[in-house]
Amino acid sequence: MGMADADEFDVFFRQTGQRVLRYAYGLTGDRAEAQDLTQEAYARAWERWSRVRGYDDPEAWLRLVVTRLSTDRWRRLRVRWAAASASRPPEQAPPPSEDTMVLVAALRHLPATHRQVIVLHYLLDRSVADIATEIGKGAGTVKSWLARGRAGLAAQLAETPHETTTGGSDVR
Repeated sequence: MGMADADEFDVFFRQTGQRVLRYAYGLTGDRAEAQDLTQEAYARAWERWSRVRGYDDPEAWLRLVVTRLSTDRWRRLRVRWAAASASRPPEQAPPPSEDTMVLVAALRHLPATHRQVIVLHYLLDRSVADIATEIGKGAGTVKSWLARGRAGLAAQLAETPHETTTGGSDVR
């Protein structure tokens, strides 16, 4: 792979790194695991960059890899990404807020399919049509999973105590 390819990949990584990490975190609810999944996904993209860069949406391909890795962790290969040390990492993301941690904890209780469409739609601002294309399901199925996911989140969040603005605990 030439220097131009490495530079192109470096730009792609810096532009997409935080979104892919946020997606992985939404799926796993574990920051360290999300970082591992994201690193592995980018390593696989680097190995196949000459092909991946030609896809209509290389970032969607990355999310597919993250999804598969997260559901099949025991098979995951620990591949070191040699180029990572040569390129600058994306800017350090701030730690997740308390609200984000509560939301991710609630997401863990959803079925994987509902969690995936919720994360794609609400954390990555993907349209129903885009999600349907990406996961290979119909728009009606995606809408149904979104509705069920929202209902499941509402039920989970209703059971979770929330901080009020006065500092007390508000059980909803």
